[in-house]
Amino acid sequence: MEELRSREQEDERMVSEAYQHLVETYLNSHHRKHVEIIDKAFNFAKQAHKGVRRLSGEPYIMHPIAVAQIACEEIGLGSTSICAALLHDVVEDTDYTTEDIENIFGAKIAQIVDGLTKISGGIFGDKASAQAESFKKLLLTMSDDIRVILIKISDRMHNMRTLGSQLPNKQYKIAGETLYIYAPLANRLGLNKVKEELEDLSFRYEHPEEYAQIKDDLAQVESHLHEIFQQFTEPIREQLNNTGLKYEIHERIKRPYSIWCKMQNKHVTFNEIYDILAVRVVFDMDHVEDEVAECFHIYSIASRIYKPHPERFRDWLSHPKANGYQALHTTLMSKTGRWIEVQIRSRRMDDMAEHGFAAHWKYKDGGMSDEIGSENELDKWLHTIREILDDPQPDAIDFLDAIKLNLYASEIFVVTPKGEFKTMPAGSTVLDFAFEVHTFMGTHCMGAKVNHKLVPITYRLESGDQVEILTSKNLKVTKEWLDFITTAKARGKIQAILRREQREKQKEGEEMVNDWFRNVDVSPDSTNLGKLAQSHGMASTEELYVAVANGFVTLGKADQTLLQEGDETEKNTLGRYLTFLHLNRNRKSSTTDEHGGGKEQPMRIDRKKPLILNEETMSHFVICDTCHPIPGDDVLGYLDDTKHITIHKRQCPLAAKLKTSDGNHILAANWDTHKQMSFPATIHMTGIDHVGVLYQITDVLSKQMNVNIRRLTIETNDGIFNAELQLEVHDAEDLQDICRDLKKIKEVDEVKRF
Repeated sequence: MEELRSREQEDERMVSEAYQHLVETYLNSHHRKHVEIIDKAFNFAKQAHKGVRRLSGEPYIMHPIAVAQIACEEIGLGSTSICAALLHDVVEDTDYTTEDIENIFGAKIAQIVDGLTKISGGIFGDKASAQAESFKKLLLTMSDDIRVILIKISDRMHNMRTLGSQLPNKQYKIAGETLYIYAPLANRLGLNKVKEELEDLSFRYEHPEEYAQIKDDLAQVESHLHEIFQQFTEPIREQLNNTGLKYEIHERIKRPYSIWCKMQNKHVTFNEIYDILAVRVVFDMDHVEDEVAECFHIYSIASRIYKPHPERFRDWLSHPKANGYQALHTTLMSKTGRWIEVQIRSRRMDDMAEHGFAAHWKYKDGGMSDEIGSENELDKWLHTIREILDDPQPDAIDFLDAIKLNLYASEIFVVTPKGEFKTMPAGSTVLDFAFEVHTFMGTHCMGAKVNHKLVPITYRLESGDQVEILTSKNLKVTKEWLDFITTAKARGKIQAILRREQREKQKEGEEMVNDWFRNVDVSPDSTNLGKLAQSHGMASTEELYVAVANGFVTLGKADQTLLQEGDETEKNTLGRYLTFLHLNRNRKSSTTDEHGGGKEQPMRIDRKKPLILNEETMSHFVICDTCHPIPGDDVLGYLDDTKHITIHKRQCPLAAKLKTSDGNHILAANWDTHKQMSFPATIHMTGIDHVGVLYQITDVLSKQMNVNIRRLTIETNDGIFNAELQLEVHDAEDLQDICRDLKKIKEVDEVKRF
């Protein structure tokens, strides 16, 4: 009893300290001081969650307090958001309703809490996951009040910081969803620090060994990088000190996730990455109108000391990024022969770059209110989100892809004939731009004049291009357009038009089929329709309708004969089928053969334990043909509706979507093959064509133990060779050894795993 009382006292002390820290943070912010409503929300949430604990063992109320702390301290939100954060799990986890919240705290807080409350069923249909449903509801509410997504990002941040208490399959689901959706969302809202931490935490749980190795590598080079930073910035400091400017210079070390991505994309080792260090100059300026001139002044000082790279100058001052980011970037050659990026920004720009949307309000006249508005670019983005939501996708992954497409980070600036600037994703085509200007222009786009030169709709635009869209009323949208568009808006509009046309064709075909049934005096029931569809190779009745409407299928005498004969033989056919089914079931129900040996049984799944992948269990699994995992790769399993389990790499693009759209079907998995099995793997090579290079490649492979070459293709062009090797290896370690030895060949430039 004494132990229980002591624990309760300790819990009360912990909760009280955490809440007091939250209140102090809020009182030190730029917001108006509405502490009474925050006290009320805290006491209400504390009572609602009384007696409930998290998996970590701490009182549940610690989670809402932590979410509110992140929302206030790291994102900069005010009393309304803090209250909503404190209350965000009350409706979902207790008997209180949204109506109760509205009666006690008002409509605005209730609306935000409702947007943060998970739902299931209704938006995507019966096959949808509650995960995708809830995300769509979140976006629906976000389009009315941006605070919903900001609090959700705060919630996700705390969940990621405490993810260690979850089972591995839950860790992969939450980390994958975070990396696929929430980190890009944070980036799109300008929350750079939040985005980077979410990425690193996701990386830490999905690839713990690689994360630990990169952290160790960074620790080993930290002192050397600091020395380079001091040497590089010393002459810059001397010059800036002479100007009397108030400034700070920081060293910026690349984050583990960013380093790992570069290692994966460039197929290089940690030691081959040369831009781990960057320099940031942040200066104070009383007048906003003087900031741009000061950025260029600092640039001129630095570029007189060090030679700038001619192709690595980025001006985000005149045309900020879509998330509000402003700065001047240049890359300078140091005295040690190393390129170093220098970022120049004012204090205001730095705050907005690190803290995002809410930082805008810190610089508003009269201090920061709790009424959240939006900037022009944010309004445009939210409008695009609303357009996607107004056109519901029938498939959860299609919907998430549409949202994901809109979370672009790299942008270009395109100019209209009237001189208006439009922000577009890098890689946008003429067709993307046409839909951005107006749906009619996109629908009837036949090409464009880019810088007064005629180009097709597939032409990829570059920053600074002036674009005049050319249209034709006779032109129609085609399915092929989806292959070369980039923006979510264009994709959504094209898919909506194609679906509408499909529905119209389906209706037209249905009327034609029904007319045919009336003419031949046969009932148009589901059985007869199914027979017709099957006889013409159609997967569904809907497909049959469309094929008939398009003239691909013409119903005639043979179809009439099929249906009329079917009526006479149906009973016999059904009887034979039931007999076959009965015999087949009897065979399947037998668990032993005539010798008493056991037959293979369906695999029993314990979701709390990882799948073990070895020679005894591999027959139960399917290997993903997108990412081709082999032993040594970090993997997971996905259990589909047919109870098949597919093994994916944890960073597989398809797995990333599944973790986000159907994460409850994700299973943890570990290899246990001990080089007892062989797996297919493909290597791509490029290099200088030279006499004997093929011999050198095969000689390296012949020296590798237990490596079977399934196929080797090589072609040369203008003195450069490209080779593809299909091998059978035991694990990723074998493959790394092979790549390492192939790279030692003098003529070989690049070796990468496919």
